[in-house]
Amino acid sequence: MIYCSMIGSTDDDFLILEEPDENVYVNIRHTKDFRFVTVHTFSTASSKVFLINAADPLSGVNLVWECEGISHGILEHHQGYLYLFTDAAKEGQSVDYHYLLRSHLDSSSSPRTWESVFTDDPDWVVEDLDFSHTHLVVTLREGRNFRLCSVTLPLPAGKGPVHLKELHPQFLPLPKYVSQISPGPNYDYHSSKMRFTISSPVMPDAVVDYDLSNGEWNIVQQQNILHERTRVLYGTASSASINEETLNSKTSNPSNEVNSDDDQLWNGLSEFYACEQYNVASYDGVLLPLTVVYSRKNKKEDQNPGLLHVHGTYGELLDKRWRSELKSLLGRGWIIAYADVRGGGGGGKKWHHDGRRTKKINSIKDYISCANFLVDKEIVHENKLAGWGYSAGGLVVASAINQSPHLFKAAILKVPFLDPTNTLLYPILPLTAADYEEFGYPGDIADFHAIRDYSPYDNIQKDVLYPAVMVSSSFNTRFGVWEAAKWVARVRELTIYDQKRPILLNLTTDIVEENRYLQCKESALESAFLIKVMES
Repeated sequence: MIYCSMIGSTDDDFLILEEPDENVYVNIRHTKDFRFVTVHTFSTASSKVFLINAADPLSGVNLVWECEGISHGILEHHQGYLYLFTDAAKEGQSVDYHYLLRSHLDSSSSPRTWESVFTDDPDWVVEDLDFSHTHLVVTLREGRNFRLCSVTLPLPAGKGPVHLKELHPQFLPLPKYVSQISPGPNYDYHSSKMRFTISSPVMPDAVVDYDLSNGEWNIVQQQNILHERTRVLYGTASSASINEETLNSKTSNPSNEVNSDDDQLWNGLSEFYACEQYNVASYDGVLLPLTVVYSRKNKKEDQNPGLLHVHGTYGELLDKRWRSELKSLLGRGWIIAYADVRGGGGGGKKWHHDGRRTKKINSIKDYISCANFLVDKEIVHENKLAGWGYSAGGLVVASAINQSPHLFKAAILKVPFLDPTNTLLYPILPLTAADYEEFGYPGDIADFHAIRDYSPYDNIQKDVLYPAVMVSSSFNTRFGVWEAAKWVARVRELTIYDQKRPILLNLTTDIVEENRYLQCKESALESAFLIKVMES
């Protein structure tokens, strides 16, 4: 139930919206121009978006859009038009991407008529949108490359769907190998500047202000982690050796082409660390993106240890940002790799759905395929590969170890989800409908058998030599600490003991993610563990 309380009034709260179904989730936000409050309700049965006039909230709510099933939907208002960014089915057919719809605010048709703004283009997939008073900013994915562009508002009306290229988008310059573009809060709707965080495996996160009126950009915050070079990283986008004339010529970018060659402007680390991208064939022929990072100076042919990261759940992008704590491993010749397996993000809705519920096994087999690729291509030494997985990514790594224990020398599992068969059976545990949609509902016989097939706890091999594993968990985590403890105990009981391949359990009562000191301490412990195991 949603109530409205008038500040300074002694009247009772006013009931605006009531939803009797307890399985419905509600998301409340405001449009960027603060004219309306939007309420998005969604369940497995349907999704709806309601509109509330912020100037007169007691006037009630208006249903402006609905569809069958769960769908994502963000509603914005701009100069008399409602814009809806959604991934709902089109004409009864499921789609693998988000698209933008538009409807006149004063539309009197029932149900409200919505029209597509852009024509579909498989080469330019719209990942995200942000509105200002004068511009629409679009985050695009072109293959595996991200691009950022702005379009002048208002958009043409009455012409039907148009191709984004027809609107003469101004592309903003980005560095090489961008892995994620995260919008800032951008609260000022009337500002010509928007803030974004640009991430790359070979560049510390750069917080950037873009001036949409002229395309100029400015790095306002970035970490300097190399003693080999000193640059001014606050309030400028270049070192002292790059003069202002050169900087202006790069930022204006009149040709609308992305200039990704000048690593100096972005304070990137490409001169010290290389980034390579591969397409790896999985067991069923599906091509998987694999990103590899290594030190140009310290890489040794056929002798490199490697650390393979994975998450592959909830449709979330794999975190491939530069992490300064990995510099210790890179400096010792380690290969840092990232496997974008099915179940994760970056490949559309189908990519996510092909790695969840009864298809969750695809995530694990994809990860094993990437591990085999690293070894077969001699990118990583065959006896020096380690796995790394956080939360649900820990499930993928642990399951891969069960299936191919010989493939790994070590593994790091952080607050991992290791016992889905039992955990998913108890609704009192802090799980949500999204977890059942992701991993399966054990009350369904097909889901139950699928869970048993990939469950790390239920598939530990007996009398087999396992890799060295460090399992870190916390008493303040959504996935119970008992999962890590019972998995470690069972591996120690069933597998072959080798003192050079210990199974370690690292527990804490603190929330590591909220404490920078504990994060550094845990990262140092992980690096020491990996180095020790590989050198033994």
